[in-house]
Amino acid sequence: MHRVKVRVVEDALDANNTIASANRADFDREGVTVLNLMSAPGAGKTTLLVKALPGLEGVRPGVLEGDVAGSLDADRLADVHIPVTQLNTDQGFGGECHLDANMVRSALPSLPLADLDLLVIENVGNLVCPAEFRVGEDARVMVSSVTEGEDKPLKYPLMFRACELVIINKIDLLEHVDFDLEKFLYHLEGVHPGVPHLLVSARTGEGLEAVRDYLVGLASRAGAPA
Repeated sequence: MHRVKVRVVEDALDANNTIASANRADFDREGVTVLNLMSAPGAGKTTLLVKALPGLEGVRPGVLEGDVAGSLDADRLADVHIPVTQLNTDQGFGGECHLDANMVRSALPSLPLADLDLLVIENVGNLVCPAEFRVGEDARVMVSSVTEGEDKPLKYPLMFRACELVIINKIDLLEHVDFDLEKFLYHLEGVHPGVPHLLVSARTGEGLEAVRDYLVGLASRAGAPA
């Protein structure tokens, strides 16, 4: 029985990867760089995008907003004039706690790819499932807030191994929470040696320029291998 379950999982991931490759081909055809942005619920992904995306020099950004239900985050992005498409997993996808390649593919007709240089896929807030499913992205970034505790890289190592950058958000709260930054970075290095990190406060703007620099640099890598 265990072997059957493993085979089913492998088949599902193989199917997902096939669709992810098709997504990637469509993105490359349009010259759009795609970022898969992941985090736990409440880490500050949307606030980060609201603050960072309008200031990107020479880059036309857009967002595919993934949520189980509702459009609150998409509404916030629309308020700052960022092209945004809502994707709810409770509408035809069983309320899944992550986005997969098929879900993203279902949203492609609604995305203004011809008008974008950078598409940010804001994944559903979850520290487990999103890391397992490629969606056709060029890069993955993990947002982890200081309110979550310094043990998260140890408890959810795949999420931190699956990304090429870790943004440590809400650093304006460091003096108010029991969070050991050095210990977090030590654990991060243990699970993903050498991964770059940025210290950011999306609320105050500290570190946002480095985030913008990363996004602009990423947009110039259109067509790079996943």
